[in-house]
Amino acid sequence: MHKILLVEDNELNRDMLSRRLERRGFELLIAVDGAEALACAVREMPNLILMDMSLPVIDGWEATRRLKSDAATRAIPIIALTAHAMAGDRESCMEAGCDEFETKPIEFDRLLEKMQVLLAP
Repeated sequence: MHKILLVEDNELNRDMLSRRLERRGFELLIAVDGAEALACAVREMPNLILMDMSLPVIDGWEATRRLKSDAATRAIPIIALTAHAMAGDRESCMEAGCDEFETKPIEFDRLLEKMQVLLAP
């Protein structure tokens, strides 16, 4: 069973996505801000991180940069989740270190496909 860290400050988005992922057999860890995400990632070593980019305390871009600069967490794939779908937003997420990018509202089947690619051995 894959352990997924869902980093999302919006309660409705968090509940909907976590329920759908749990039904698909994923073990869910939850963080509501970037600082919590960093601590949880180091402690739990999830198989994949779903990172909202607009977060309180430490935003998703900075949290991703820190995770990717730490040898212990560098290899954990990160999918950016963002309502920002303007030109250049995907590039800025990838430059921060994200491995994939998904715009909100989340297209669940497309997100699952991206997760499966990144979780493949």
